[in-house]
Amino acid sequence: MEREVNFNILKNGEGNLMLLVHARMGGVEDSKVVYDGGQMALLHRTEEDVVALDHIHPAVRADLKKKKEVLVVEVNGGAIIREYMASVQPVKAIAA
Repeated sequence: MEREVNFNILKNGEGNLMLLVHARMGGVEDSKVVYDGGQMALLHRTEEDVVALDHIHPAVRADLKKKKEVLVVEVNGGAIIREYMASVQPVKAIAA
């Protein structure tokens, strides 16, 4: 499992969330964000490809926990490599 500490979660005027992360090799299939409301979430790009998102800002935690899905944008430098929707799967606790 990779760890991503340099990411952003942005909220637009309509309340939708966008997760901005560094691009990774390989495609995306059945992506989801596993989240327990705390400081960490797990982005499952595929069943085997999981990225730990450390230090989620307290200001977005409640919003992320309530969402059913988020837009994920993978970037390399200033270029968007891919974007996709990921479902948000609430859990009681993350064990990472």
